[in-house]
Amino acid sequence: MTIKTIKTINPTTEKLIQEYKYMTTDEVLGISKKSKKAFDLWKKLTLDERKKYFLKLAQKLRDEKRYNAELMTNEMGKPIKESLAEVEKCAWFSEFLVEHANSMLKQENLVADGKEHVVRFDPLGPILIIMPWNFPFWQVFKVALPPILAGNTIILKHAKNVTGSALQINKLFNEVFPENVFRTIISGHDSISELISGDEVVAVSLTGSVSAGTKIASQAGKNLKKTVMELGGSDPLIVLSDADIKKSAKGAVLGRMYNGGQVCIASKRIIVHEDIVEQFTEEFVAEMKKLKIGNPMEEDTDVGPLADEAAVKDMQNFVDNAKENGAKILVGGKKLERDGFFFEPTIISQTSKNMDAVCFETFGPIAPIIVAKSDEDAIVIANDSEFGLSASIWTKNLEKGKALAAKIDAGSIFINSISKTHPNIPVGGIKNSGYGRELSKYGILEFVNIKSVNVYD
Repeated sequence: MTIKTIKTINPTTEKLIQEYKYMTTDEVLGISKKSKKAFDLWKKLTLDERKKYFLKLAQKLRDEKRYNAELMTNEMGKPIKESLAEVEKCAWFSEFLVEHANSMLKQENLVADGKEHVVRFDPLGPILIIMPWNFPFWQVFKVALPPILAGNTIILKHAKNVTGSALQINKLFNEVFPENVFRTIISGHDSISELISGDEVVAVSLTGSVSAGTKIASQAGKNLKKTVMELGGSDPLIVLSDADIKKSAKGAVLGRMYNGGQVCIASKRIIVHEDIVEQFTEEFVAEMKKLKIGNPMEEDTDVGPLADEAAVKDMQNFVDNAKENGAKILVGGKKLERDGFFFEPTIISQTSKNMDAVCFETFGPIAPIIVAKSDEDAIVIANDSEFGLSASIWTKNLEKGKALAAKIDAGSIFINSISKTHPNIPVGGIKNSGYGRELSKYGILEFVNIKSVNVYD
């Protein structure tokens, strides 16, 4: 029998980092049984007892910050300064949950027809989380920590190209938490199907593509397992005629190019009012040209390589399709002639609705500028998408910004800020961007039994 393996490749050098063996299905199912036994003990701890482990985890993350950051950068190519910030954000999130756990999970008293009515939030059991590679640590921590705090246990299936990060996260948890509260598995699709249909796993959270979400949600639905799906996005960044042009241009560069543009909630469609499009474009191009693309291990690098060669080909296809349909490439537009999966930060103008870079999710450093004739036209353009994850509006008139935000089909709207994640802001989408929420009180309540206890004389 051939043993399947995973090979992780450094996207900067294109050289092999490590090779890992897949676990067998029996090994994976054995881990799920251990996770269920760990749950039976973990759920019995009080909230205050569980919180102590989170403080230890935050300290552990900071103690090994450099190692964890370099591991991420080597595996998927993000600049080291972003990797360091990602580890710190995970540590901060651990501390944030400790500070706010009691209010998030506090029992609620209701008034009904009996003597006493209480709503309590009880854990469910082992939860399978299927995570992407773009934020190897943060994606895992933002999805895993709230359910663990609530008393659940976690089984992680991470993206193949960040297997080293997945195992390091497993090590961090194993050194801090009770055994098997958190486990990483290295497995293929068959083992995942067995896990979802088995008795131990009670729910699934997936961050990934629409196709992956459809498949996993279908499998979970057949087995009546709760799911949260955070899928693709083609998020609009809308610049109104009264916006601060310099501020919005800087925001557009950051919102589009952070993490090499490989962000679900990145600003993927830059929608600009026709009255200021010329001035905005000039400023946008100037800001984009300031970015330094290069070795992600250097502290002053702004843009590193894309995650793999396929991503580079995807970006080139977007650019070629745009040019064939009459677009103008203002900045970038091609792969760098050097080792590694580097693609230039790119701005496309003179776009049209039929271009792939406008219609589909561009998971990389490409920014199409779309001209809107009016505020209402900008909203129509923003909503003309299969996705509905997040959106950004730039205007000096905050009341107008809030009024327009109410008309946008998305899970979260940011006014005069790029879309981002914060522990106290729920994140998630509608339409083909998925369903359910992560972070905040709304996220922690996704994986609990909302149980009412009703007392009568």
